Formats: sequence, C-alpha cells, structure tokens
Amino acid sequence: MREIIFYRTHTNECPIEQFLDGLNSKQAQKVTWVLQLVEELELVPATYFKKLTNTDDLWEIRIQQGNNIFRLLGFFDAVNFVVLTNGFQKKTQKTPKAEILLSEQRKKDYLMRKNK
Repeated sequence: MREIIFYRTHTNECPIEQFLDGLNSKQAQKVTWVLQLVEELELVPATYFKKLTNTDDLWEIRIQQGNNIFRLLGFFDAVNFVVLTNGFQKKTQKTPKAEILLSEQRKKDYLMRKNK
C-alpha cells in the first residue's frame, strides 16, 4: 500500500488541490479512482503510474477521461509515500519540460523543508 500526499508550498498552498478544483465532476471522479488504484495496488499498471525517464526520479500518474488526458507529477518520499507536486492537462505527446522542472523544484523544496 502507498499513501499519496499533496505537496504544500511554504505559504501552505496546495497546487494539486487547486488543479483538482478546476476539474468537472466526471474528471474529478476518474482522477480519484486512479489515485485509489495507485494507493491500493502493489503493482500498478503503467497505464496509470509510470516513472519518467531523464528526470530526478519523478513519477507520473496518468489519467484519461474521454478525450481529456491529465497528468499528476510527483516523487517517492520513503518507500510508500508518493508526494504529488503538480497536475496539468496534457495536450502533446511529450510531458512539457516546464511541468517537469516545476515538479523537480517542488521536490527540492519539499525535501529541504522536511529535513530542517
């Protein structure tokens, strides 16, 4: 079992909650279902959870609802904790570099503040 944690900024803002608040009810329902899979399944199919190559150990949670494709980026903190840093609607084949950089920056911030 894994536990999903939402990253919070130093001002206590939660980018994942803000992203989820912008989804309609069907989209939010599908995201919730996929998050539950990631938490409960020992081996999550790559359709839903995949390590991103050429990153600082980032993972993406992959959601498709109708024609909409969403990604939630994050990283592992310890063995069973997945910290989600940002979410976006995917419009191209590749994950946008800006989203990867943002996630890596938030990972550094999270780890720095955690270790203080």
